[in-house]
Amino acid sequence: MSESWRGSMDLGSQSDESYQLERAHIEPIYDAFLCPLTKQVMRDPVTLENGQTFEREAIEKWFQECRESGRRPICPLTLQELRSIELNPSIALRNTIEEWTARNESVQLDIAGRSLSLTSSEKSVLRALKYIQHFCHKSRSNKHAVRNADLIPLIVDMLKSSSRKVRTEALETLRTVAEDDTDNKEAMGDPSTVRTIVKFLSHEQSQERKEAVSLLYELSQSESLCGKIGDVNGAILILVGMTSSKSEDVSTVAKAEQTLENLEKCEKNVRQMAENGRLQPLLTTLLEGPPETRLAMASFIGELVLSNDVKVFVARRVGSVLVDIMISGTTQAREAALKALDQVSSSEASAQVLLEAGILPPLIRDLFTVGVNQLPTRLKEISATVLANLVNSGSDFSSISIGPNNQTLVSEDIIHNLLLLISNTGPAIGCKLLQVLVGLTTSSNTVLNVVFAIRNSGAIISLIQFIEAPQKELRVPSIKLLHNLSPYMGQELADSLRGTAGQLTSLIKVISENEGITEEQAAAVGLLADLPERDSSLTGRLLDEGTFELVTSRVVRIRKGEIRGSRFVTPYQEGLVRVLARLTYVLADEPRAVSLAREHDLAVLFTDLLLTNGLDDVQMVSALALENLSQESKRLTRVPVAPEQGFCCSIFPCLSRRQTITGLCRVHLGFCSSRESFCLLEGRAVGKLVACLDHRNEKVVEAALAALCTLLDDGVDIEQGVLVLDEAQGIKPIIDILLENRTDSLRQRAVWALERILRSEDIACELSGNQNVATALVEAFRNADYRTRQVAELALKHVDKIPNFSGIFQKMG
Repeated sequence: MSESWRGSMDLGSQSDESYQLERAHIEPIYDAFLCPLTKQVMRDPVTLENGQTFEREAIEKWFQECRESGRRPICPLTLQELRSIELNPSIALRNTIEEWTARNESVQLDIAGRSLSLTSSEKSVLRALKYIQHFCHKSRSNKHAVRNADLIPLIVDMLKSSSRKVRTEALETLRTVAEDDTDNKEAMGDPSTVRTIVKFLSHEQSQERKEAVSLLYELSQSESLCGKIGDVNGAILILVGMTSSKSEDVSTVAKAEQTLENLEKCEKNVRQMAENGRLQPLLTTLLEGPPETRLAMASFIGELVLSNDVKVFVARRVGSVLVDIMISGTTQAREAALKALDQVSSSEASAQVLLEAGILPPLIRDLFTVGVNQLPTRLKEISATVLANLVNSGSDFSSISIGPNNQTLVSEDIIHNLLLLISNTGPAIGCKLLQVLVGLTTSSNTVLNVVFAIRNSGAIISLIQFIEAPQKELRVPSIKLLHNLSPYMGQELADSLRGTAGQLTSLIKVISENEGITEEQAAAVGLLADLPERDSSLTGRLLDEGTFELVTSRVVRIRKGEIRGSRFVTPYQEGLVRVLARLTYVLADEPRAVSLAREHDLAVLFTDLLLTNGLDDVQMVSALALENLSQESKRLTRVPVAPEQGFCCSIFPCLSRRQTITGLCRVHLGFCSSRESFCLLEGRAVGKLVACLDHRNEKVVEAALAALCTLLDDGVDIEQGVLVLDEAQGIKPIIDILLENRTDSLRQRAVWALERILRSEDIACELSGNQNVATALVEAFRNADYRTRQVAELALKHVDKIPNFSGIFQKMG
């Protein structure tokens, strides 16, 4: 029993290396120092009634086992039964052992210190480190001895060893030395030491990384060291990354989390954590900290660059608090809150959270307040920026009350006040409020309210003046706003631009800039494109400015691929084509327009643009432009004049001979070309227009059909026009349009075209048996508008579905 028990008392935590070092005594071990049971030097020797001495812990455990086995207590050496188990401390022996131990430990520490050298063998260094760990575990006072022996710097030096085992053991040793000892932690606080420890965090999935985190956790319990750890570049970032790692050891993640929690004691660390995505400490401080700290945290939020998800998190966590500070705080606090709200409000989702927190009413009140209680200009600028962010979130501001009379942001008096502020403040505030109006006019729910207010206030003249603003930040939102207004106030804008000296020129200058395609250019050309295309006076001004030459050049360059790569190239190209197409609406009254169209061969250009797949507006506008050009073909075609017959031919008709003129257009019966007379047939546009009849967009289909209908119009050879369509396989698509009955306007066009087509007896005979066509025409005859019903009736007569009484009466006569 005694031998078995001795094995269980062996110090299993003590490695062979440390044990060997511990036994390197300067004095021999006296037998009296050793416990007979453990064979180890005694720390607390006690004596039994028979005079035998044992380690207190060992003999108490012996007596415990005796009781558990039902035996009477006996001496483990003499095996004699004891009458008493009283333990008497051997104070003299304990003092002697302590003195002996102190002398030996001093030597052992000295030996360990001499072994801690980069030139020592790996084995001796590991033995020394293990001994120091074992030595520190013995008592708390031993940790002081390690520090007093100046071993801490030597252990730190071992972090530079080339041996991974040594480095790992050195980290573990430093942690052991630092545990529960503030002075030892401070001794490791040299910036270079902390930096070295942090470096081990970058050792992916290694024991060194794990030991380094544990050591930093110990050091971070000292408030003075928290700042030093945070000062190491990347330390907090790495720790934050470890806490969110999916592949990291669970205990390592826990230590990293605990370390960060300790580092939160330092305000600058809280800021660093926020910069690296760990915002909870900062937000907690903002919610619970003293006023000065809350102010600092609010200011810092305004300086951060946050992802949209984080903005939503911040808005939900502290949005209401920031709004409260904005309402009732000091000027300095309100500025900090506004800057934070500016940062947080710049995403749609977070802006919605702030709107629910009630930010809008006080924000509007601050902007409109004048007098002694008004905000300083710099704060009004931030307020305007926050308002612009909120409006750009896409919320329905027609339903959010901001005043006691259920006013909303789009109430007429509120819009008037915004317009007054824009006119009476500097560019910094004005540009933000213009952005507010841009946001409100972008939404279909609020644009009509803004249009109504602007029209009633007569503010369109002052808004147009911003086109000439030298500040780009003011000019861009003003052009975007006017672009948004142009579908609703096109004629007012056209009148204002015509009546001013420089705005139209400035607008064209913006379009012509060669700095790539910008949002400003796209908005500027979109504004021009939305103005009434039949306003010949405005078109004349654009001709005077050389606008169409510029636009044509830009369209050609885009088609050649010389201008590309911008996200605004599509709206820019669409706007250019629409501006160019307005030239085709004034051909009959403006000779310069005809000359320019011929010079730049616009019929061919618009025909090519029909192939711009993916840009429906470009295809639609191009087809409409071709319709306008083709309408002019009847006027511009040069019809040959037949030579007069001589006198003899008039007396003797048999002598006259009919002269045949070659090279005439089948449809227009004259000399045609795509450049000179804009003929669709000569320009080979018919096939491309027919292809557009199968487009998914009804507007493109209708525009293409309108252009093709010019070949069937009065004033041309309709029979030849039908043949041209037949040869281009265009009749079936027209019938399909009628059968599909997609829109009323398409049906009207298709019925008109089909009536003209059915004037061909061969085609009428072929389609007379097509019940689907007859049904579609009957449906149009019954339910369409008056004009379409008349045309459908004619078409039904062609296929003998309705009797042609006029023809019967003629035969009877």
